[in-house]
Amino acid sequence: MNITKKTEKTSQYTAVKKERLSPQQLYVKNHHRHHHIVTFLRLLVLLLFLIIWETSGRYGLIDTFFFSSPSMVVSFFVKMIMDGSFFTHTGITLLETLLSFLLITIISIMIATLLWYSKTLSEILEPYLVVLNSLPKSALAPLFIVWLGTGINTIIVAGISVAIFGSIISLYTDFKHVDHEKLKLIYTLGGNRFHAFHKVVLPSCIPIILSNMKVNIGLALVGVIIGEFLAARRGLGYLIIYGSQVFQLNMVITSIIILCVIAMGLYQCIQWIEHLYKKKAGL
Repeated sequence: MNITKKTEKTSQYTAVKKERLSPQQLYVKNHHRHHHIVTFLRLLVLLLFLIIWETSGRYGLIDTFFFSSPSMVVSFFVKMIMDGSFFTHTGITLLETLLSFLLITIISIMIATLLWYSKTLSEILEPYLVVLNSLPKSALAPLFIVWLGTGINTIIVAGISVAIFGSIISLYTDFKHVDHEKLKLIYTLGGNRFHAFHKVVLPSCIPIILSNMKVNIGLALVGVIIGEFLAARRGLGYLIIYGSQVFQLNMVITSIIILCVIAMGLYQCIQWIEHLYKKKAGL
C-alpha cells in the first residue's frame, strides 16, 4: 500500500514538474535526450562490430592474416607510437591535407568571386570547369609527378585537384542565387558591384561556404592519399601501399583506421566552427 502511494506521489510530482517546464525547455530537454540516445547507439554499433571482428578472428571464422583483428591493430598502433612512426606519417598526411584544404578554400572563393563579377568570364570558363570537375582526378596524378616530381608539392596539388573545380562551381552557383531584391536595393542607393558583393552576397553565402568547407576537407584528404600512393615516401597513403605490397595487413588496416579518425576529427572541427557562427548569428 505504501509503495503504491509513493509511486502515485512520484508520478504526480513528475507531472507537476513537466507542467512547470516551458515548451522551449521541453524541446531542449527532448533534443538532448535524443542526442544522447543516438550517441549511445552509435557507440553500441561500433562496440558490437569490434566484438564480432575480434571473436571471428579468435575462433578462425576469418583469417587474421588477411583481415587482422582489433587486438592486432591495437598492438601495431602501440608499436607505431613507440618507434615514432605514427607521429611522422600521420603528421605529414595531416599537414598536406590542411595545406590542400586552405588552398582549395582560398582559390575557390577568389575564382568564384571573379566569375560573379564578370558574366563574360563565367560564360567562357563554365564549360571547362564542368569538364575538369567530371574528370577522374586519379588520371591527373601521373602528370603531376612528371611536371612536379615526387614530393610534397605533387601531393598538395593532387589534394587540391580533387575538390577545387566542384567547389568553384558550387560557390559561383550560390553567389548567383542571392536575393536579387537586396542587390537592387544596393544599386538603387548608389552602391556598385563591390558594395553588392561585400554587403549582400558574401554575408548571405557564409553558411554555404562553411557547408562547402565540410565537403572539401574530406575531398582534400582523399586527394592527398591518392598523391601519397604514387609520389611519397612518408605518410599514411605510403604506409597503405607499402603494407599491401609486403602483405603487412596490420599496417594497412591500422593506417586506414587512423585516416578515418583524422577525417572525422577534421569534419568535426569545421562543424564546430559552423555551430559557433550560427550561434553568433542567431540562426
